[in-house]
Amino acid sequence: MKQLFAFIRKEFFHVFRDKRTLLILFGIPIVEIILFGFALSSEVKNIGIAVIDNAQDVHSEQIIAKIQSNSRFQLKDAALNYKDIEEKLKSGEIICGILFPANFGSDLYKTDGAKIQVIVDNSALNTGTSATNYLNTIIKNYQQELNPNVQLYYQIIPEIRQLYNEEQNGSLNFIPGIIAFIFMMVSTALASVSVVREKEMGTMEILLVSPFRPLMVLMAKAIPYLVLSLVDLIIMLLLSVYLLDVEIKGSLLLLFAESTLFIITCLSLGLLISNITNSQQIAMLISMMGMMLPTVVLSGFVFPLENMPKILQWLSYLIPSKYYYTIMKGVMLKGLGFSYVWKETLILVGMATVLLFFALKNFKNRLQ
Repeated sequence: MKQLFAFIRKEFFHVFRDKRTLLILFGIPIVEIILFGFALSSEVKNIGIAVIDNAQDVHSEQIIAKIQSNSRFQLKDAALNYKDIEEKLKSGEIICGILFPANFGSDLYKTDGAKIQVIVDNSALNTGTSATNYLNTIIKNYQQELNPNVQLYYQIIPEIRQLYNEEQNGSLNFIPGIIAFIFMMVSTALASVSVVREKEMGTMEILLVSPFRPLMVLMAKAIPYLVLSLVDLIIMLLLSVYLLDVEIKGSLLLLFAESTLFIITCLSLGLLISNITNSQQIAMLISMMGMMLPTVVLSGFVFPLENMPKILQWLSYLIPSKYYYTIMKGVMLKGLGFSYVWKETLILVGMATVLLFFALKNFKNRLQ
C-alpha cells in the first residue's frame, strides 16, 4: 500500500504540473455548466411581437398591455399594416404579429364573439408553437376576467398541478444531463491518455519492471482523476444551486455515491481505451469525439428516447450516461431514495466491472 500511495502521489503531481489537464478537468466543466445551464432551456423568452390595433378601444389596449407586461414577449414598434408585419416576419425582427379588427370591442358582446388574427413565424417550430400557446393563455385569462361569473353548460375546466418544477426553471431539466455529459467526456478523456502517455514518453518500461501488478497500476492512474472529478462535482453542484437556482431535493450522500460509481465507470472506459491505443491523439479522439454524439443523442437528456426508432432505443442501453442521468434526475429533482434507483445503480456496477476487467485484460506486460 505504501508503494501504491507513492504512485498515486506521483500521478497527482503529474496532473498539477500539466496545465492542459487542469484546463480540461476544471475549466471545461465550469464553462459548460454555466453555458449550458443558461443556454439549454425549453423556455422561450423575448419573443418579438408587433401589433396592428384597428380597434383603438379599452379592450384591445388592455390585451396589448398584458402582452407588454409579460416577460416572454418583447413588443416592437406598432405595425402600420399587414404588409409591414410580413416584412418584419421575413427579416426576423418579430416572431408573431397580432391584428385587432376595428369592431373588436363591440364583437366581444355578440354571441359569435370577437376575433383576433395572429400571424406566427413557424420556421422555428418550438418558438412559434410556444408563442401561440402563450398568447392563447393571455387571451383566455383576459376573457375570464371579463366574465368571471359566466358558467357554460358541460364546461370542462382542467386543474393543472406541475410537479418537480413548479417554478418552470428551464435549467432544472438540463443540469443532471449536463453533469452526466461532462463526466462522460472529461473523466473518460483524461483516463484514456493516462497509460498511452507512458508509452509515448518511454516510461512504460519502468512500470513493467516494477513490482506493481496491473490492477495497482490502473488504480494508481484512476484514483487522482476520481478525487479531482468529485471536486468537479462539488463545484458544479455549487454553481447549479447558487447561480442557476437549482434545488437539490434528494440526499447529497446518495448523490455523491452514485456520482462516484459513474465516474469509476467512465474511468474504466477511459483506461480500456488507453490500453488498446498507441497514441494520445487517437485515445483522445475515441474518448471525446467517439463518446460525445452517443452521450448527447442516446442518454435522453436532450432528445426523448421514446420518439426514436427501436434500434436506437436498444443502443441507448449501452450508454452509461443514460442510467446516471436517470439517477441524477430522480435524486436531484424528485428527491428519490435508493429504492427507486437501485436498478440503474446495479447496471452501472455491472458496466464498471466489465470495463475494468477488459482494461486489465488488455494491459500488456510487454511493450512488443
